[in-house]
Amino acid sequence: MRLPSLFLSHGSPMLAVQDSPAGRFLDGLGTSLPWPKAIVVASAHFTTAQPMVGAAVAPDTVHDFGGFPPELYELRYPAPGAPDLAASIAQRLSDAGLPARVREGHGLDHGVWVPLRRMYPQADIPVVPLSVMPHGDAAQHVALGRALAPLRDEGVLVIGSGGFVHNLGELDWRHADAPLTPWADEFAQWMRAKLEARDIDALIDWQSQAPHARRAHPTVEHLMPLFVALGAGGEDAGVRTLHRSHEFGSLALDAFAFE
Repeated sequence: MRLPSLFLSHGSPMLAVQDSPAGRFLDGLGTSLPWPKAIVVASAHFTTAQPMVGAAVAPDTVHDFGGFPPELYELRYPAPGAPDLAASIAQRLSDAGLPARVREGHGLDHGVWVPLRRMYPQADIPVVPLSVMPHGDAAQHVALGRALAPLRDEGVLVIGSGGFVHNLGELDWRHADAPLTPWADEFAQWMRAKLEARDIDALIDWQSQAPHARRAHPTVEHLMPLFVALGAGGEDAGVRTLHRSHEFGSLALDAFAFE
């Protein structure tokens, strides 16, 4: 059975432990999908100059954040790796004109393990982390995703893990349930409309066309996983909105399936 590709907004690392709309959504997501034999996650927190694939046999749980409660640093997600799949992915990307490297020993950053801990808490599905390229553009990440699209017919779940709107500098830390600010809402609505219309050209040119693009993403690494998931859905894939919520005024936590 063909799996969809997914884009998930992972928000704060507290998503791993806190009750929230996004957390409850993720709690039910894994069981709503066909069971994958492996998972590939393109994470906003794995950034490189060229595509890189993690190939650890038993990847560490990486706590790549600071200032959170001690309980968060004690969490582990002991999923196995898949070195052979990682090597195969690197070859697929290279064959598609995206020279890729394998990094042995690379762990699972919180963009990988936080959503997976809620989706698949048993941690028994092999996981392969994949980098995004903050100095690359949306078109490169769509192409990267398209090179991964055949994996969906092989029982591999492809996930892009980032943030639909992600401006940490304008968070309203006092009010987790603060309304999404007007500029963030305008950006999110534009992106949703273009995704639903399958307007790939406009999406690729999001930095020029989307309202408040630079404010919504002062740095681009949290949006690039969306383009990986979009590409992995295939050229004719439809989009299905899986979840929509927001936090702290400037984090939109939309999730989508491409199938």
